[in-house]
Amino acid sequence: MLGVAVMMPIHTTQAAPETASRVVPPIEFQTATQSRSARDVMRGDGWQTLPGETPNFGYDKTPYWFRFQAPAGDAQRILEISYPHLDALNIYLFRNGELVRELDTGDRRPFDSRAIAHPHFLFPFDTRAGQDSTLLLRVETRGALQVPVTIWERTAYFGHSRNADQIHALYYGILATVSFLNLLVFLALRERTYLYYSLATSGYLFLVASLRGATYPVFWPDTPWAHNQAILLAVPLVVLFASLFARAFLKLAERSRVLNGLVLMAIAGSVTAGLGTFALDYNTSIRLSVALAIPSFLLLAAIGPIEWFRGNRQAGLYTIAWGALTVGTALTALNKYGLLASSFVTEYGMQIGSAFEAILLTVALAARLYQEREDRIRARESQLDAMAARREAELKLMDQALHDPLSGLPNRTAFELALQESLSERPNDQLAVGVIQLTNLQAVTRTLGHRNTDRVLELVARRFNGVLRDLPGIYPVERRERQPFYVASLDPASFGFMADARRPLETPRMIIQCLDAIREPIEYLGMRLPLNPLAGVAVYPTHSDDTNTLVRQAYVALESDQARDRGLAYYRADQDSYSADRLTMVAELREALAQNELALYLQPKLSLTSRRVVGAEALIRWPGRDKPVPADQIISVAERTGLIKPLTRWVLETALTLRTRLVEAGHDLALSVNVSPNNLREPDFPVFVQRLMTAHPEHRNRLILEVTETSMMLDPANSLRALRALASAGIPVAIDDFGSGYSSLSYIKQLPATEVKVDRSLVTDLRSQPEDRVIVQTTINMCHDLGYQVVAEGVEDQATLELLSRMDCDMIQGYVLVPPRPIDAFVEWLDAPERARQA
Repeated sequence: MLGVAVMMPIHTTQAAPETASRVVPPIEFQTATQSRSARDVMRGDGWQTLPGETPNFGYDKTPYWFRFQAPAGDAQRILEISYPHLDALNIYLFRNGELVRELDTGDRRPFDSRAIAHPHFLFPFDTRAGQDSTLLLRVETRGALQVPVTIWERTAYFGHSRNADQIHALYYGILATVSFLNLLVFLALRERTYLYYSLATSGYLFLVASLRGATYPVFWPDTPWAHNQAILLAVPLVVLFASLFARAFLKLAERSRVLNGLVLMAIAGSVTAGLGTFALDYNTSIRLSVALAIPSFLLLAAIGPIEWFRGNRQAGLYTIAWGALTVGTALTALNKYGLLASSFVTEYGMQIGSAFEAILLTVALAARLYQEREDRIRARESQLDAMAARREAELKLMDQALHDPLSGLPNRTAFELALQESLSERPNDQLAVGVIQLTNLQAVTRTLGHRNTDRVLELVARRFNGVLRDLPGIYPVERRERQPFYVASLDPASFGFMADARRPLETPRMIIQCLDAIREPIEYLGMRLPLNPLAGVAVYPTHSDDTNTLVRQAYVALESDQARDRGLAYYRADQDSYSADRLTMVAELREALAQNELALYLQPKLSLTSRRVVGAEALIRWPGRDKPVPADQIISVAERTGLIKPLTRWVLETALTLRTRLVEAGHDLALSVNVSPNNLREPDFPVFVQRLMTAHPEHRNRLILEVTETSMMLDPANSLRALRALASAGIPVAIDDFGSGYSSLSYIKQLPATEVKVDRSLVTDLRSQPEDRVIVQTTINMCHDLGYQVVAEGVEDQATLELLSRMDCDMIQGYVLVPPRPIDAFVEWLDAPERARQA
């Protein structure tokens, strides 16, 4: 049956033509009989050019050096040595003549010594344009010394490796299936022929896997001795079980005393060789195993045609099977001894032959089994019927898993699969991915209940599917004989569709008609229910080439102002406020607070009457980040996640510390701090501020809390209550960004504020916009009449400063003075005699 292999490993590098992604470099070599360092060998003489493509010196225990150059250019590469049984392998990478990396590995070292966990020896490295990258190998082994070298681009290698692994997986699968099947037959029938065949097939499978190096990381990655011992034992075991099978399958004990005796001698020899592996050294043991295996292999190949000639019907397929194995093994053996060039056939000859042999002998055993156990076929047919019924049930379950149980529409999973299929089929087309969301569904649910909402959704699904069917360029999400689906249910309130992005634009009237039909209220229970659908569209490949990202972008588009105004909006990157950075910023901000990584910068406020700095505003900053984070983004993240409470408390405490330093430096300035509307809704916030000022009485009336005009209108009652509590405790309040919101004067005049800050949007174009001058002048006059001081923000130039001074503005703040600075730089600016405090 199964033959014995020559004791040479099987590797997967095929003789494919060289490409930009795969190079077999010219190799120089020399013996390593002298003890020299890699640097000395690299720079020394004595190199010889390898006559062939792959170093193959047979059984040679002499250590060798090999040298070759890597391809030029910027690339990530992998050096592959596809012979997994080198005892000691040292790899050195030289760049421009300098040693930059080295790796000490080999078959006699634990598996984790390898740079990449792979049966072959892999060495990842980078090449750079304009630099010479040279690789130096030192190889020493007690087995066959062959060093098949290939340099790959990294991505190309893993694709190639995956293909090779698939080939071997198919091969292993065939042998494993054959082995397992015959083991089951043995357990059922108790006939030793099937057991011997199962053992022989398993032994051959283990031998091939061991020679390829696949068993090393699986069974004994930390025990190289066990790995090498297993390889030595595999050959005698294969001969033993193959001989037992041939003897039983051909019934030699009954038919031929001579052949039976020869096979028994092969069995005894294999047992002897197996025991010898524990007593002899590796090189002697491997030579003995091969020496005993080759005649046994030839004997097992010869008895087939002899018995066939004698009329043994079982010997026909046996002879053909062994012929295939003999040819395949001979090709592989000649290749490993360097007598045949490497190619797919010579390198995979043993696998091809053994797989073909296994299949043929399986057919022979199956025919024998059919003749003797026909009733078992009927049982197998019953099994197949059961499997078919189970398959039908699985298909039903799969159909349920891909459809929304309520509406029957394809669900999100089915939509993404269909979208991916469309992108694969039409990679050069522009594909529009749309999402329609029912913004009023929650109100319907709260009014009519969930059961009625479910019914409404069924009606919506039916309408949307009918409307979108007529949209030019629409692609079906799922094709069915009765009714194709053009829309999918992404979640209870959202539906997805896809279409050729160019076709609808050619007929804009159809888009309007579809939008009108979609927006039409649903008639249910005598009512017309408005669901207020909004649609967002993302386009492949303009916006993204990833299905998940396209759907996300469509959701972002329908949240835009354009979608709310028109019912439909296309995705715009500049309006996408969602990002992975924002998701991770919460944890980073929490850690920054805990580690005190935030900082307060100070920006001065200049009195236009005295032309002196009378105060400063504390602005939050996040130093040390690669990409600066705007203060408003920090506040926004803190407000959404509940971090605003500890953040504001940190700001207030830090501001008092900074003001202490200002006073110590001789600058008794008022310090303004921004307060979030979330803080005003905290019941204990006024108490916290009062206690803070009680603990620091020297800062009373000098710490000003700024609240924006718009933020106060979010919760006017609580905001007014909190601000009055703060004012009664002697803490000044300022109204920030005045003019950007929508608060009424009747509300503003109730605020216990002492200062109003005119928003920078009214100040920026003050010189060029007469309307802005009228608004600002009116604001200043009004605030003075109400008893407020007025601060103009965002003053960028001296001309605007002088204009505000003539308008009787009290104070200004902006880059015309100085940008916000850390405390030390701010104090230095205050102390500088040439600074423009007297502007």
